Amino acid sequence: MADVFEASWERSEVGVMEALRGWSVAFAELNQHMAEWMDLPTTDAQALGQVLWADSDGEPLSPGRLGQRIGMTSGSVAVLVNRLESAGLLERSREHADRRRVTLRPTEAAKQRARAFTETSVAEIGATLHETPAQDLAAVEAFLNRMVAAATTAAERLREGRP
Repeated sequence: MADVFEASWERSEVGVMEALRGWSVAFAELNQHMAEWMDLPTTDAQALGQVLWADSDGEPLSPGRLGQRIGMTSGSVAVLVNRLESAGLLERSREHADRRRVTLRPTEAAKQRARAFTETSVAEIGATLHETPAQDLAAVEAFLNRMVAAATTAAERLREGRP
């Protein structure tokens, strides 16, 4: 594998990486606004967002998986989940045959508050998605899925302590 700092990058590759960085920065700022909207610390809002997304995808998170997604230890996630549960935004359930396994679900109140934020605050993103041709969206989705897979593979390798 070539050294990324020594590799020759095509102008289009640099442009894509800059666009991804730009999206990441803009998305982080939107998350900050959502945290303020919901009157939550940024980390709590980020965690709640992960729980909301996972629930809407039909693949609810365990506390351990949430910790991986937001980069927190199990102890810190436990404290965070307790705060969100106390605020009435999150519920723990035991939905599996193994009753020790905990699933995190957003409450209806959390879903309504998040929906109110997205309906009023990210109309520009919705409009851009709606006006983009389906074939462009399909190409972007396929590309981003490959990028996520590559980043996930790299993260797993690094988690295992392999350079």
